[in-house]
Amino acid sequence: MQEFVEISILQQRKIEAEIIKPIYEIMKRELGLEKAKSIIEEAVSNAAVDAGRQYAEKEPNGTSVESFVALQYLWEKDDALKIEVVNNDHYQYNYKVHRCRYAEMYQKMGLAEIGFLLSCNRDSKFIEGYAPNIKLTRPRTVMNGDGFCDFRYQLQSELKE
Repeated sequence: MQEFVEISILQQRKIEAEIIKPIYEIMKRELGLEKAKSIIEEAVSNAAVDAGRQYAEKEPNGTSVESFVALQYLWEKDDALKIEVVNNDHYQYNYKVHRCRYAEMYQKMGLAEIGFLLSCNRDSKFIEGYAPNIKLTRPRTVMNGDGFCDFRYQLQSELKE
């Protein structure tokens, strides 16, 4: 029987980026920078929504802020993120990222110009697929040159009812 090995999201993103990089270079040459970025954004966004839905299907009691927080180890694995939790309760999960190895990796790979599309943009799309009643706002990101990322996940349905 074959044993399942769970790789970190950081490792997964590196593998994906190695595949995407040569395709992206050709798309830039053939279609131009903006069209190439648009295609990457659409493809990665769709994949992130699908991934969120797949994780949601595995939740025996449905999704919640708590179940989402329980998944965070996947993104943090391999010391990928240095975080500071600001709020964590039934209604919200807010934290700051002070070090992002995803941003560092894309920079080293020469993909800094689309690092946001390959990683950061996925976050709001993942939560959209995972739990549409939880919304992410994040005004700042390390990937875009800010000193930190400020993730703010808020449960919407109970706040509006």
